[in-house]
Amino acid sequence: MRSERRAGERRDRRAWAPRGTGAGLAAVVLAAGVLSGCSGKSGADKARTMEPGVTAEPEGTTEKSEATGGAGAASSPAARTRSVGAPDTACELPVAFDLAASWEPEAVKLDTEFGALTHGPVTLVCEIDAKPAGNIGFLRVWTAGDDEGGGDARAALEAFVAEEAQSRDAVAFTETQAGGFPAAEVGYLNTSEFLDGPKKERALAVSAPGGLVVLHLGGLDTEEHEAMLPAYELAKKTLRAASAG
Repeated sequence: MRSERRAGERRDRRAWAPRGTGAGLAAVVLAAGVLSGCSGKSGADKARTMEPGVTAEPEGTTEKSEATGGAGAASSPAARTRSVGAPDTACELPVAFDLAASWEPEAVKLDTEFGALTHGPVTLVCEIDAKPAGNIGFLRVWTAGDDEGGGDARAALEAFVAEEAQSRDAVAFTETQAGGFPAAEVGYLNTSEFLDGPKKERALAVSAPGGLVVLHLGGLDTEEHEAMLPAYELAKKTLRAASAG
């Protein structure tokens, strides 16, 4: 029995030895293949592999991003111009115009207790808030229908300023163009005693097919007013009939 047990153990050792040897050879071959693959890299690839924080960018990444409207693509929805005035926008107006980035329009509802806020023949209908863009102030839109006697833009603008800034200085009216409309414009210093100090303001009036429109830019103070002027100038430049979008 002992001789049979020893013979069996010798057979087990012979059976195990080839399996272990084969596994060891396979590991050696695999390691050699990895080392061979690494040695085949170009110098640039080695530098990219060894340099911390550097990753290889797949070929065609930039072209794909631009083609699909990725970051920086001109066709990106975020790059499209926003506007106000058309029926499907926040404020439906007789005119439409483009909005500066991050400025937020909101329709002004008629206050049932105190009535609408009016200056001369026009009524406040829309406020475009500059706070989301980092400034303190509004671009406000005032309108009057044709049946409210608002056809004369210059006369309406004079009446507007008389009520909006009853104490004022350095008033300068000019005839100008706003988009495709002849317009009257005024710049002035509001010197109300309720303010911390005189501040610049500006307003524009046009007689549009749907009625008179006054755009007014105030601001917390002169510094804020001047910072917001580009938004006012954009509205003035892009002014158009609301039906044109």
